[in-house]
Amino acid sequence: MTEIAANIANVALTDLADRYLAAWNETDAARRRDLIGRAWTESAVYVDPLMRGEGHAGIDAMIAGVQARFPGFQFRRVTPVDAHGEHMRFTWELGPAGEAALVVGTDFATVSADGRLKGMTGFIDRAPAGLAG
Repeated sequence: MTEIAANIANVALTDLADRYLAAWNETDAARRRDLIGRAWTESAVYVDPLMRGEGHAGIDAMIAGVQARFPGFQFRRVTPVDAHGEHMRFTWELGPAGEAALVVGTDFATVSADGRLKGMTGFIDRAPAGLAG
């Protein structure tokens, strides 16, 4: 892959990661479902140590549950997107809007040929005792 093609691919994956996080932050259900459809394939699966979501409806329900548990919290990407082939990873943080993060994690994804997520595995790197459990 040429350097130019690699840079274009990295921009596309950065946009995908940011759409993914925008879905986590979107509290309007219709707009969130639209973001999920633009970021995820129909058969996509998300899994982390605390939850699992399958397909658009399962991922939407999972995100709504996190928003209900942590109202006013926002996800922010804190590292560049690192990619290799169809795989990508990045680190994020979660905390009250405008305040220090309480939770930090790393997500590893597999990207489909159409540029949407087909699988995501999340890891909690740091969380206060009892907050993420």
